[in-house]
Amino acid sequence: MNENRRTSSGIEIETVYDQPADRGKIGDPGEYPFTRGPYPSMYRGRLWTMRQYAGFGTASETNQRFKSLMAAGQTGLSVAFDLPTQMGLDSNHPLAAGEVGKVGVAIDSIEDMRRLFEGIPLDEVSTSMTINSTGPLLLLLYQLVAEEQGVTGDQLRGTIQNDILKEYVARGTYIYPPKPSMRLVMDVFAYSAKALPQWNTISISGYHIREAGATAAQELAFTIANGLAYVRAAIDAGLDVDDFASRLSFFWNGHNDFFEEIAKYRAARRIWARHMKDEIGAQSPKSWAMRFHTQTAGSTLTAQQPLNNVVRTTVQALSAILGGTQSLHTNSYDEALGLPTDESALLALRTQQVLANESGVANTVDPLAGSYFIESLTDELEARAESLIKQIDDIGGAVSSIEEGWMQAQIEDSAYEEARRQSSGESVVVGVNRYEDEESTPVPVLEVDPALERNQVASLEERKANRDQGALEQSLGVVRSAARSDTNLMPPMKAALSLGATIGEVSDVLREVFGVHRPT
Repeated sequence: MNENRRTSSGIEIETVYDQPADRGKIGDPGEYPFTRGPYPSMYRGRLWTMRQYAGFGTASETNQRFKSLMAAGQTGLSVAFDLPTQMGLDSNHPLAAGEVGKVGVAIDSIEDMRRLFEGIPLDEVSTSMTINSTGPLLLLLYQLVAEEQGVTGDQLRGTIQNDILKEYVARGTYIYPPKPSMRLVMDVFAYSAKALPQWNTISISGYHIREAGATAAQELAFTIANGLAYVRAAIDAGLDVDDFASRLSFFWNGHNDFFEEIAKYRAARRIWARHMKDEIGAQSPKSWAMRFHTQTAGSTLTAQQPLNNVVRTTVQALSAILGGTQSLHTNSYDEALGLPTDESALLALRTQQVLANESGVANTVDPLAGSYFIESLTDELEARAESLIKQIDDIGGAVSSIEEGWMQAQIEDSAYEEARRQSSGESVVVGVNRYEDEESTPVPVLEVDPALERNQVASLEERKANRDQGALEQSLGVVRSAARSDTNLMPPMKAALSLGATIGEVSDVLREVFGVHRPT
């Protein structure tokens, strides 16, 4: 992709434009402090990964959606799991009733994971899994299915979200108290360093923090503070920072304020690089460089005049590209109404493809660098985020600020202020508080057939009835013993899952040992 690039008028475009006087502050692309991006040639060398988030109903249905998106040119997979899977509940659990397959795909055991990736060679795709409390289990199921395909761990590429701290802050799909939850995160780090060396072991997520109402500066500060907490915990657990830091990734929210968002991504890389180099003491430049995925802002999508969401998403996606994202999901226009249809999901992918291939935005690195406005915004966001990080440090770090409710209170205040601004009309939302249209055209909505839940439950119960129960109980006993010690839980959990143990059964063993988190 390093061929000459030209404008429509034939003007040749350089890979990067800069002023020598600016290099000391913003640096060069691919070099500390990475303001201009983690790689020297950025999209001239390789386009961002187009990774559309998908998952609903059963594994077989989601498999067909994956194949459809890949045939349309998607370059990476991204899996959404249903709430029971996220909460460590099997599909036949009473609390799972009515939620199976609704906001993502239902995965109970290795059989579901086989169906999810049937016909998809796992050595040829990069897969992202948005899963946290049960993330270690889903990663192990993925590895087991890959091994059945003959794919070794060192061939697997992808990311597991595995970011439990933000669940306590903003999202709520936690199971265990913070301390054992952090232990599971560290076990994934240590296990993957040897067994899955190309796998990104965590996607430290600002996305849900922003969706809950945080400002751009708060999204930066709280996410980076959480990231530093993971790094310190891993070091305390005996891991060498340069052995794992290059496999950390981040997940940002592409919001509405176009220029502020571009500045946010540039500031994020600079803040992270400085803390990792100067505060943590990492030696490798790969440990300093922040790589990240971006998803456009679901919270900005409106049920009123939903086609307007195509425009919102395009603007948000363009800001992420100009800010140097490594992969991108563009939301479908109908997501304020329900799960995306095949048509809306395809249009969301085409949005990225048009930006990549028709706009010229990928022709040069960090094209807005040197803009008085962009550089000023980058500096200001950096300063505001650093001020918040200092407040978090003064409280005792990210975990303490979460346990005391400080982060949550800050987000709630910001969410309230934005709601007030929209209610008063100070913050304009087209089609909602201005330019309303009483006669809107109905939009088709994807409905999940209730029979799918019944089929999933029946299939699960049949599988449970046909297992070697003695071997299964013995393997779960090994998991229980490991949980009560400081043994890495990944190998015994993998053994149990390979024998047909379900996500719910392994999670129940961990609940028995760790307890469950009850927020005060």
